[in-house]
Amino acid sequence: MTLRVGTRGSALARTQSGMVADRIARFTDRSVELVPIRTLGDDHQGSLAQMPQPGVFVSALRDALIAGEVDVAVHSMKDLPSAPVEGVALAAIPVREDPRDALVARTGGGLEDLPAGARVGTGSPRRAARLRAFRPDLQVVDIRGNVDSRLARVTDGDLDAVVLAVAGLARLGRTSVITQIIGPEQMLPAPAQGALAVECRSDDPTTLALLAELDDRVARIRTLAERAVLAAVGASCASAIGALAELDGQVLTLDADASGAGLEHVAERGQRTLVGGAALDDEATATALGAELGSRLLAAGADAFLVR
Repeated sequence: MTLRVGTRGSALARTQSGMVADRIARFTDRSVELVPIRTLGDDHQGSLAQMPQPGVFVSALRDALIAGEVDVAVHSMKDLPSAPVEGVALAAIPVREDPRDALVARTGGGLEDLPAGARVGTGSPRRAARLRAFRPDLQVVDIRGNVDSRLARVTDGDLDAVVLAVAGLARLGRTSVITQIIGPEQMLPAPAQGALAVECRSDDPTTLALLAELDDRVARIRTLAERAVLAAVGASCASAIGALAELDGQVLTLDADASGAGLEHVAERGQRTLVGGAALDDEATATALGAELGSRLLAAGADAFLVR
């Protein structure tokens, strides 16, 4: 019986879904078919910060999953709304790609090497806020489009640089265009950036068990902590929230920040030791740490400038 995997139609989405499909096919005797699904986010031409509802890159895939049109849905995990959806299970989080952001500059070099007043493109309020904080002279240009169309605006001379996720460029085999990997000390990535979310119906035990083979404990623990920050602050996609968790042995460290349009910025760090050996206990610990840091961000002043 063919397993139907729902995917957005972009080159990056198809590549990511194809990676998941290939892994499923390798350790099962089932054939796998990619099913392209167009989402509201694909049709919306305005700014990402002005999307009409949360989860615009996700909802159509989930609708198809619940309706039985596909058996599996693959998402960039950073696109998932923080609230769970009834009938949908997060069956697997595969090994995570590099979560950091990357600069692609026409003349090479890093952020500090860009000329005064350089035009830098991004569709992310988080990236825009941190760019303005690091280089107030930059002209931050709101852009949409796939990876290739964004890169083309640099090579064509319309923009001096763009900021993209390292993970997307790596999965497309395009890391050679990166002129600087931006460290978390300058720009915390979006929560769960670089991770994939593989979902199926919660009442489908066969597929749940099959997809469990793809799950990576470290990726799950880290992304649960990061996404719990989002849930705690209750921010919309128009807010600039960064979060990055690291797991060193059993020690989980989480950094999180929030930025405002007027250069407001608050940051928090927290740490917990996992008990080990009990997956649910470790997941609860990670979620609790993220919730704590989210509450601390609000108490530190983020509540005054976050968009809900």
